[in-house]
Amino acid sequence: MTRDPFGTLRKALWIGGAPWTGKSTVARLLAERHGLTAYHHDDRARPGSPLPDDLPAGDQLAALLAEFGHRFDRALDDLRTLASPRPIVAEGRGLRPELVAPLVDSPGRMVVLVPTELFRQHQLRHRPDAPAIPQQRTRLTRDRMLAAQAVRAARELGIRVIEIDGRLGPAGVTDVVAEHFHAYLDG
Repeated sequence: MTRDPFGTLRKALWIGGAPWTGKSTVARLLAERHGLTAYHHDDRARPGSPLPDDLPAGDQLAALLAEFGHRFDRALDDLRTLASPRPIVAEGRGLRPELVAPLVDSPGRMVVLVPTELFRQHQLRHRPDAPAIPQQRTRLTRDRMLAAQAVRAARELGIRVIEIDGRLGPAGVTDVVAEHFHAYLDG
């Protein structure tokens, strides 16, 4: 069992999934609404070497998943140092279902957010941080593969997958996630 002196890992609520689904915003809103502490894994993770643009998407995915494993160990170290009477809500694309599942007492402590293809295309057209034209195809393919892998792992582990299609704004998606986590937020 993983050392957890303050019980932070045992009580954490986890939001994983694909890029551009609002994980950070949902975690922030959930924390504000329910008096929780939000841990933003992607902000704290120290990236490895950038992936070469000409590397095939499958190779990029494999490298990214390996890097997520290393970063996850550092996230656990960070989370173990947090003491809170309320759950910590941890979010990030590197918080993968297969990494989180062994730590939790119930698959209900995690959700995975993934975009529909139409929402992904919308984000690509409208986000200011969308990838540059030459890198789009490989990055989008890799991100699709990353989302598909997260969905497969979540379903195998009984973790809920929430598809983000753009019909609900951030507050609405937060409502859905809060309802999912209601048993852990009420006490």
